[in-house]
Amino acid sequence: MKPRQAFLECLQRTPPALFEAALWMAAEHDRDVDVTAVLKDFKALQQQVSHGLPLLPASELGQPLLRRLNDLGFAQDDFTPLRPRAALLDKVLASKRGQPLALSLIALELARGLDIPMVGINFPGHFLLKVPGADHLLDPCGGRRLYPNDCRELLQRQYGPNMPLKAEYLAHAEPTQMLQRLSRNLRQLHLANDEYLDALIDAERVLELGNANAADYLARASLYQRLDCPNAERFDLEHALLLSDDPIQRIRLTERLGQLPPNSIVH
Repeated sequence: MKPRQAFLECLQRTPPALFEAALWMAAEHDRDVDVTAVLKDFKALQQQVSHGLPLLPASELGQPLLRRLNDLGFAQDDFTPLRPRAALLDKVLASKRGQPLALSLIALELARGLDIPMVGINFPGHFLLKVPGADHLLDPCGGRRLYPNDCRELLQRQYGPNMPLKAEYLAHAEPTQMLQRLSRNLRQLHLANDEYLDALIDAERVLELGNANAADYLARASLYQRLDCPNAERFDLEHALLLSDDPIQRIRLTERLGQLPPNSIVH
């Protein structure tokens, strides 16, 4: 079974095998990734984390779990410029450095194995975690508690003082949403490092997961432009045009479509 097929199969399980699916994403970029071996090694990490947790009810172990991970060396990757390894789960497990979402996926899988209630929060710019019923969120990079004012400060620090905190930013993230966000992260990281074919793999996965937006089609169109595939670029630009609600963007997309050569037909 090819990595993409295995990835999609993980999503068909009940519940979806989120962590394994993310590993198959990494295997799409590196044939040497042995998903079965990584899952086996992960059991050792789970035991290591478990031995360091305090004797508290499971509902109170979310923050201790994240602090335990931090004690073991897991932290946010602050390398500049950021590399794709910060979002490839096998690399994050090996280096103990990663983006907040990648660290969250590790924490969520540990929590699942240890029966600790925890969910992902699709917060803009910095993925967060939460214990259901708690009055605060948790930063996967060390376990800091975040209350509404902290979330507002985090949001405005990244997007400016005029960015309001909305209820939708604090909503639970479904497995497909997390994997789509991880795919977008990887697409951007591969693109930033001039790895266009790898970025295309991620761009295709974003669209295959469904509910893609105009920006997703536009991102793949730009990759096809770099790879000199005008027919495929046209297809994505047309879809971006259909999905766009921005009048200025629609004008620019129409102009860009007009600059492409006519569709070529191969007989």
